[in-house]
Amino acid sequence: MSGLRLTEIWIYPIKSMGGIRLSSAKVEGKGLKFDRRWMLVDENNMFITQRKISALALFKLEMKPDFFFVRFKNESIELPFSTPQNTKPILSTIWDDQVSTIEVSRNYSQWFSDKLGFKCKLVSFPEDNTRLVDPQYAVNHDNVSLADGYPILAIGQSSLDDLNQKLESPVPMDRFRPNLVFTGGKPYEEDSWKEFTVGTNKFLGVKPCSRCVLTTIDQLTGEQGKEPLATLATYRKKENKIYFGQNVLSIDHYEIHEGDEIIF
Repeated sequence: MSGLRLTEIWIYPIKSMGGIRLSSAKVEGKGLKFDRRWMLVDENNMFITQRKISALALFKLEMKPDFFFVRFKNESIELPFSTPQNTKPILSTIWDDQVSTIEVSRNYSQWFSDKLGFKCKLVSFPEDNTRLVDPQYAVNHDNVSLADGYPILAIGQSSLDDLNQKLESPVPMDRFRPNLVFTGGKPYEEDSWKEFTVGTNKFLGVKPCSRCVLTTIDQLTGEQGKEPLATLATYRKKENKIYFGQNVLSIDHYEIHEGDEIIF
């Protein structure tokens, strides 16, 4: 008995936009089902995130039986779970990777372009397309979705509570965009996690997650400040990087549920 429990499950279907909390999720090779399987790219097919366009935070998503409801201020659009595969693939760049993506449709691209005020395309990342995890940390030729580098991110509520005690204004967990939030245990204990099980699903912690300016963007307003990165830098900095949360690979591909016990 570890006393640790999975208390929140989150997916972020469109990279760098609003998250959706689920009571259960299917674990797949690239991460949780539907997590970061879509993203916006610019005219050069370069990925777009809140790091440069903080207004992405204002796109909010809800999950319906067979589509996502995407809302921006007073306007909305329905995004189907599946994208037609009969269009020519687009080679999109995400960090140091070039991946084969599919434009969902010109209508969707136009909708996002209108909202943001510049030309962009909404692309999807088909499940059978490859994007390998950094081989230094891979276990079994692991793949990742359109997340920054790893399929899953785990953070303990105790870690956030400890950080918030050091801040003048507490920040919510959504600043860090985790997939798995757990309660119990000591602050930052996830740093050292290796093999662990959530319910019946085995996972492997591979490396702490380095953080960027996205953590300083209020996910309700899109406004940017200096915290919590400035405070984290005072005690969570190592080799010029600031760490919070643990990157995780999946070994099994079953369902996980809120309330599942975490066992080592």
